[in-house]
Amino acid sequence: MIHDVQAIAAEVIRKTGKDKPADAALREVLKQIKDLAPFDATEIAKTVFLYYRWHVWLREERGVENKMRHAIRLNQRFQANNASMPIAELRANAVPAWTAAEMDVTDEWLLSLQREPKLWLRAKRGTAESLAKTLFAAEVSPLLPEAILYRGEEDLFKTPEFHAGEFEIQDIASQIVGQLCAPQPGETWWDTCAGEGGKTLHISDLMQNKGMIWASDRAEWRLTKLKRRAGRAKVFNYRSAHWDGGAKLPTKTKFDGVLVDAPCSGIGTWQRNPQARWTTEPNDVRELSEIQKKLLTNVAPSVKPGGKLIFSVCTLSRAESTEVVENFNATQPDFEPLIWDSIKFEERKVENASQVMVWPQDLNGNGMFIAGWRRKKN
Repeated sequence: MIHDVQAIAAEVIRKTGKDKPADAALREVLKQIKDLAPFDATEIAKTVFLYYRWHVWLREERGVENKMRHAIRLNQRFQANNASMPIAELRANAVPAWTAAEMDVTDEWLLSLQREPKLWLRAKRGTAESLAKTLFAAEVSPLLPEAILYRGEEDLFKTPEFHAGEFEIQDIASQIVGQLCAPQPGETWWDTCAGEGGKTLHISDLMQNKGMIWASDRAEWRLTKLKRRAGRAKVFNYRSAHWDGGAKLPTKTKFDGVLVDAPCSGIGTWQRNPQARWTTEPNDVRELSEIQKKLLTNVAPSVKPGGKLIFSVCTLSRAESTEVVENFNATQPDFEPLIWDSIKFEERKVENASQVMVWPQDLNGNGMFIAGWRRKKN
C-alpha cells in the first residue's frame, strides 16, 4: 500500500503540543499504520522535525500542509548552502529570545541547529571497525574508539547485529561521558539517573563486565527498559534500584565512581529535538539547576575517598553547568576538581580541564556539559 508521507506527517504535527512532544505523537501515529515501510517512517519523522526546525519562518503560511512544504524548501536551500541563510535571520528565528540571557549564542551553534542531525552508534569495545564494515554506510569516528557514524537507511533495530547486542544507538556526546568516567574493571560505580541505561551499559563495557554498577532512576518503567537492554547486551554486572533523587539513598555502598547524568532543559538536543526550542522556558532552566545542585549534594557522601564524581547534562545554559559547578565547589570542601589531560574535538582540543562544554558542532552530535571531581583522601 502506498502512503501519503506528508499527510501522515501533518497528522503528527496536529497531535503535537506542549503536553505531547513530537516524538510521542510520532510514535502514536506510526503505531496505527501496520504496513508502513521503514523508509516512509524515516521520511515522516524527518518532515515533522523539519517543521519545528524552521517553525518561526513559517508564520506567514496558512495551514499545516503549506507550512510543512515551505519548511522542506527552506531546508533544501540551507543544506545545499549554509551561507544562504543570513546569521541575522538565524539569531531572530532559530531559537527563542530568552536563550541569549542564559548562554553564549554563537554563530556556529545556530548554524549547527539547522543542520540535519547525525545518527551515532556505540559498538562493543574493540569491535567498531568490523561492525562498521558489516553495517555498510558506516564509519568509525577518529575521536572515539567505539563511536560509529551511520549514514544508511536500514532499520537498525531489525538487524541481527542489534539483536545480538553488538551495538547501541547512542549519541557521540553521551559516549564522551562514559570515556571521561574512565571506569576500571573490578570497580564499583553508581549511575544515579540511569534512565533506560545507555550510560550504564557503556560503563559496564568499559569495565569489561567486571565489578558492580548500581543503576537507579525515579521512573520504574525506565529501569524495566534498562533490564531488557542489558539482557540483549549481555550486561550482568549491575543491579537496579528505584531512587527519587532525595537524601535517602538506595544503598549504603561507597563507590569508586558516581555518575550524575542529571535531568536538564535539554538545550543541547535542540538540533535533534527542535520542537523543544518552543516548549522550554527560562523557569525550566532555573528549576532544573536547583534539582541538579541537590542531586550532587545528596550523592556526594556515597563517593569513596579517592573516588570520582562525574556530572553531565545535555544542556548549554550557564545555570545548569558552570553555576552548578561553582555551587558544588563552594559547599563541598571534601572534593577537588578532577583534571582530564586532553579532550579532542573535530576542530579544537581542551587540555587540563575539570569541566568542558561540548558544543553540537564539536562532534556533530548533541551539546553536553561535563564536570568531574575527586573526593580527597584525607
